[in-house]
Amino acid sequence: MNLDEFFTNSGPLGVVIPMYRPREQQLEMARRIFSTLETRGRLVAEAGTGTGKTLAYLIPAMLFGGKVIVSTGTKTLQDQLFHRDIPAVRDALARPVTIALLKGRANYVCPYHLERALSEARLKSREEALHLRAIARFAAVSDSGDRMACHDVPEDSPAWGFATSTRDNCLGGECPSHKECFVLKARKKALEADVVVVNHHLFFADVWLKDEGAGELLPASNAVIFDEAHQLPATASLFFGETVTTGVIIDLCRDVRVEAAVAAADFVDLPIAAGDLETAARDVRLAIGLAQARLPAARALDREEFREAVDIMVARLAKLDALLESQAERAEALAQCHARCREAANRMEKWLTPDADAGMVRWLEAATHSVLFHATPLNAGELFARQIENDSRAWIFTSATLSVRGNFSHYLHEIGLLEADTAVWDSPFDYANQALLYVPEKMPDPNSPDYGEAALNAAWPLLKASGGRAFMLFTSLRAMNAAHKMIQARMADEGVAYPLLLQGEKSRSELLEEFRRLGNAVLLGSQSFWEGVDVAGEALSLVVIDRLPFQPPDDPVLAARMEVLRQAGKNPFYDHQLPHAVISLKQGAGRLIRRESDHGVLMICDPRLVDKSYGRRIWQALPPMKRTRKEAEAVAFFRREGSDF
Repeated sequence: MNLDEFFTNSGPLGVVIPMYRPREQQLEMARRIFSTLETRGRLVAEAGTGTGKTLAYLIPAMLFGGKVIVSTGTKTLQDQLFHRDIPAVRDALARPVTIALLKGRANYVCPYHLERALSEARLKSREEALHLRAIARFAAVSDSGDRMACHDVPEDSPAWGFATSTRDNCLGGECPSHKECFVLKARKKALEADVVVVNHHLFFADVWLKDEGAGELLPASNAVIFDEAHQLPATASLFFGETVTTGVIIDLCRDVRVEAAVAAADFVDLPIAAGDLETAARDVRLAIGLAQARLPAARALDREEFREAVDIMVARLAKLDALLESQAERAEALAQCHARCREAANRMEKWLTPDADAGMVRWLEAATHSVLFHATPLNAGELFARQIENDSRAWIFTSATLSVRGNFSHYLHEIGLLEADTAVWDSPFDYANQALLYVPEKMPDPNSPDYGEAALNAAWPLLKASGGRAFMLFTSLRAMNAAHKMIQARMADEGVAYPLLLQGEKSRSELLEEFRRLGNAVLLGSQSFWEGVDVAGEALSLVVIDRLPFQPPDDPVLAARMEVLRQAGKNPFYDHQLPHAVISLKQGAGRLIRRESDHGVLMICDPRLVDKSYGRRIWQALPPMKRTRKEAEAVAFFRREGSDF
């Protein structure tokens, strides 16, 4: 059977996939990918929502044969591919294709660290102790050790930190539990499989780094396919940069105390030094003072209290390093702690050195409980391109959002593949009849203090008309939390009672499951809900976006990259900020229509979409929905009415 025959009404896909419908765009994409596999080329392919891009790359890849690595943007999509999509395609092909799922080591229970934690760990609560014992019961009967399969312990339980390993604290071949290692078992399966499903972070961190055998996957494959490829530039920047965090240092201190109690109980200076360093690391977070922020290194270090706290932490890091060096020969685990301490000290020293690397931006991120010290490359695309310039396998990059009206120049620059082939397939959905784009009239400037309240006032009639069933997407957590309080107050005043779900109250998967189950909920989310979320049917009929998703102009990495563009004679806004915002907005807009039977309103509150000259570029890049600025027409759409601008 040739490729085309699979994508027909009478083909095998209709037998194994419920409600399968042939789409011309899907077939064209599959043909193009098969051709790229034959020529071992490089293809950047945008396929609009509903194209069915997963089948469009899986069928040709598995039909072509050989080993294929499929890298996804999220672990959720990774699990979906492994457990649902690839088995269905394998059944349709009727071929004995072997598949494997490979995640980062922190996703697998570590028998060694679990055993040590059960006997040595100083847990902070009875709940953590119960969770740790539940993990032990799971590990005793699990074939995979994948923490996603352990349903008795929450994803965010601190107990997982004691039951898993990191690249830093893994003992490798010296581990006494080497034969029981779930990570090694998963990697062995991956080496033997025809199709291996990874995620972008693992691809860069483990596969490319050739970390203890995982690197054998890449040379053995003859194709690499990146799904959700719009996330690659950000992932590549992380991979090619360097980061050290106070959280990593605190974890090191915890491990030093545990290992010292076993292998160096007579050397009391070691746990004391670890405790002193942990205190210093926590003081660094307190000294920065800001709730959450991203600051250039120089500006952060100008804060006298913060600089003093960092200096104390660095001094105590050096002291612990010297003590660990004196005890490292007593146990492999202590030697590992010493190596981790030395690496953290070296990275901090480099971060504190001005102009240590002209191609990097030094900055810090104040998170809720930790400070992250980053060094990020100005141009990760060049580094990425250098890695694969002499590579002979096929490289395929696909997503629903890679171009700006068919122009891929921004994305190609971001990943450094200026000579790659490109292709676009529009969505098969009938957006003109299925959806309405609504931009309210008389909105204030997005930077004005009353903008958040004005956006809620404009959205409220639509929330009532849709009967809930809405996503409200925000460009910042602050705006999201403020809107949540305003909606609670408005509901109380008007006696309206839609279930209100807020990002952060539960895990993303739990919130989405509850949203689907309730059927009339309003979910407020920030960045993590703009993409990778699939809610089909009547549960979601309204998507409200508060602002155009421009990156904050004071972001230290953005500011540095914009300066490089200026020096090159380019326009930072039109060459970088605008296309980045368009791609992000397309992701958010893509949450609305997920099936041929879906209908709904996309409301973008930001008046710049209409008032600014660049606004036309933005809305023309969105799906071809009908458009209106009249509230009455947007409300009427829920009764299947509407009109154009």
